[in-house]
Amino acid sequence: MKRLVSKIIWIFIFSIAMAYLEAAVVVYLRRLFGIGDLILQVPPFDQQIAAIELGRELATLVMLLAIGWIAGSNLQSRLSFTCIAFGVWDIFYYLWLNVFIGWPKSLLDPDLLFLFPLPWWGAVLSPVLISLLMITGGMFVLKENEKGEALRFPLSFWVLLILGVLLILTSFMADAIQIIPASKSALNNLRPSQFNWPVYWIGLGLAFSAFLRVAYGQKKK
Repeated sequence: MKRLVSKIIWIFIFSIAMAYLEAAVVVYLRRLFGIGDLILQVPPFDQQIAAIELGRELATLVMLLAIGWIAGSNLQSRLSFTCIAFGVWDIFYYLWLNVFIGWPKSLLDPDLLFLFPLPWWGAVLSPVLISLLMITGGMFVLKENEKGEALRFPLSFWVLLILGVLLILTSFMADAIQIIPASKSALNNLRPSQFNWPVYWIGLGLAFSAFLRVAYGQKKK
């Protein structure tokens, strides 16, 4: 157990430091492009910069997966460490931005979350809640693995999780989906309409139900 706690602590340290780096890059970009409000001020579309930014996002995901893979000893633990790293990184990314530039002022402030494969938009609260669920789920799996318990994920888990993820993604990418097919420039200049909270809450509820399905099944053993 001590070894597991030590690994989790180092995962937290890595993720918090990575969040600092990510937030610093965003601050630099905003300063270079003169962006005070990401929703209202759109820099001119630059295909090279757009490609680099997309690569940066993919590199971020690879780094989180890599640290989880190093920390874990089997597929379940590796993915669990990755989920924890992702969740901590995402939450502290917003905390660092608040320290640096006083943004977000509210958890309901809209943000551009990802560009891959389409622009994702959502209130800051939406990815934070997902991150908390990822951390909780990752911790649970690691705890059960440490006890030598083999976690089984029934079909109902996968159905709930996949449906939940699809609905969440739909709520994030709804505006981009509506204008497809569209050029990269058009997608870059796209700005969000009102966030679809009902679809998001249903998706998050299904994902949480998937977690409860596994946790309840484990307690019955």
